[in-house]
Amino acid sequence: RQNYAQDEQISIRGFGSRTTFGVRSIRVYMDGIPATLPDGQGQVSAFNLDSADRIEVLRGPFSVLYGNAAGGVIQLYTADGTPTPQTTLGVYGGSYDSFRFMADTRGTAGPVDYNVAASEFLSGGYRAHSRVRRESDNAKFGIDLGQQRKLTVVLNRINQPDTQDPLGLTRAQMEQDPRQATAVAALYNTRKSAEQNQVGVIYDQTISASDQWRAMAYYGYRTITQYLSIPTFVQKNPLQSGGVISPATNYGGADLRWTHRGQLGGGAYEAVLGASGDYQIQRRTGYENFVGSTLGVKGALRRNEHDNVNNVAEYAQFYWHFVPQWALLLGLRHDTVRFTEHDFYITPSNPDDSGHVSYSATTPVVGLQYRASDKLRVYASYGRGFETPTYNELGYRTDGQAGLAFDLRPARSNNYELGAKWQATRALEFDAALFRADTRNELAVATNTNGRATYRNAGHTRREGVELSAVGELAPDWRLSVGYTHLRARFEDGYLACTGSPCTVPTTPVAAGSRIPGVPQDYGSLRLEHGNGTGWREGVTLSGVGSVMVNDFNTDRAAGYALVDLDAGYTFALGETTRLDLSVRISN
Repeated sequence: RQNYAQDEQISIRGFGSRTTFGVRSIRVYMDGIPATLPDGQGQVSAFNLDSADRIEVLRGPFSVLYGNAAGGVIQLYTADGTPTPQTTLGVYGGSYDSFRFMADTRGTAGPVDYNVAASEFLSGGYRAHSRVRRESDNAKFGIDLGQQRKLTVVLNRINQPDTQDPLGLTRAQMEQDPRQATAVAALYNTRKSAEQNQVGVIYDQTISASDQWRAMAYYGYRTITQYLSIPTFVQKNPLQSGGVISPATNYGGADLRWTHRGQLGGGAYEAVLGASGDYQIQRRTGYENFVGSTLGVKGALRRNEHDNVNNVAEYAQFYWHFVPQWALLLGLRHDTVRFTEHDFYITPSNPDDSGHVSYSATTPVVGLQYRASDKLRVYASYGRGFETPTYNELGYRTDGQAGLAFDLRPARSNNYELGAKWQATRALEFDAALFRADTRNELAVATNTNGRATYRNAGHTRREGVELSAVGELAPDWRLSVGYTHLRARFEDGYLACTGSPCTVPTTPVAAGSRIPGVPQDYGSLRLEHGNGTGWREGVTLSGVGSVMVNDFNTDRAAGYALVDLDAGYTFALGETTRLDLSVRISN
């Protein structure tokens, strides 16, 4: 969305579309290590694609096996080191003073394979007041310990200092000049700085042909400082927490699982038992965004608290080919998530508002698969998921008092899917799926005033639709990837919400059957490319998105659009071990 101060927003089957910051309702992992905090808030800015081998996306009922906020799962895997060492250097330049520099080296040294990548991205931004600089580093080391034991160490870092935030535009401002920033963005110099460092270790040991152990542990530290445009007069309220937010988060966790394979009733099975624990200890401070008459600077302290979350989970899975053509998958997971606030900013007009709340859920999943032939599989699955409020939703109470909104309840969903996978040729596969997710206690905005949004539970919602896709080779050196989704996302229950801002009491009804904002009914893409890795290669990408509602009341919408992107490249062989790759891309 071309605002690097807000991080990427990702939606899967309508889950995640209502997030305000970062990735919400979707679990994110890097090399099997969580990039989503225990409260359900995640971000993908630490993803380094230069060192990546693949990205896997899990949709539908089986994603609930990953716990809190798993409306879908995205996993990035770093490539292993290559037997023959190789180094890649790259430089890219584009519109709006955008540049990216990268370096990646991978190889093998004795029992260790390695992949180390670093990149820097610079851009003046499409809009005014949207400059960004982002540094990204990622390293993975695989250590063969012998006797079927392996230790994997993953380190990554993201540094994004002083990213300018142009803030949102009204429709009138957008139609006048979509590249402008709001006046208050310059007045308060709205901006965001973020830095994150993380290390993770994974230990794999094969005990026998039937049994395997896997242990994982990780630790990270993330700091954010963000300057908002909250007016100075608003901060005269003694319960107001200031116009500069500055959370510093220590987080980490561990996971231990046992996998056993065997035979049962003439068919092969696989059983997995595991347990995990994750924590985040966040010191959240808030400051005034002014000193005297100078705006956009850190002023007096207005908030000081420790917001901690712990998540403990136990899980089991059982996959069984009970007859040659049929397979059964059963899964069960139990999560307990505890939020605790310790308030250290206590004044006569701002009392101690420490407190805690716990959420728990048991989420089962069941799937059945039928192999009609070697080329056709049909499946059906069901899963029950849940999603706690994050600290973004818990952060402010609807009554305007200090403290967290501990009255919020977790959203709970029932997920269904029916699908088929057809291998039409050795190189071309077609997929089709019908899906539905019924959610109760969906979170929605309750009040909006003085730059602060509060949330409430808004009854039942339903997301249902169909997905169609095809991927593979049409002919030698010609590759196709095409997908289409029709999605109906609706509020099943009516409720009261706020109109405009400020709004302290929701009084405007949202009718049952209204579309969930931010979710298009139709979207799809097509990618066609030609080339074989040497010489010329060409590609075209088509993408289309239907209109989306921009508020709960469905009184206005953002228009749908279609885009065409073209790219071409040529690879020169500069000797036996060196290549030069030149490319150009036009993105509309």
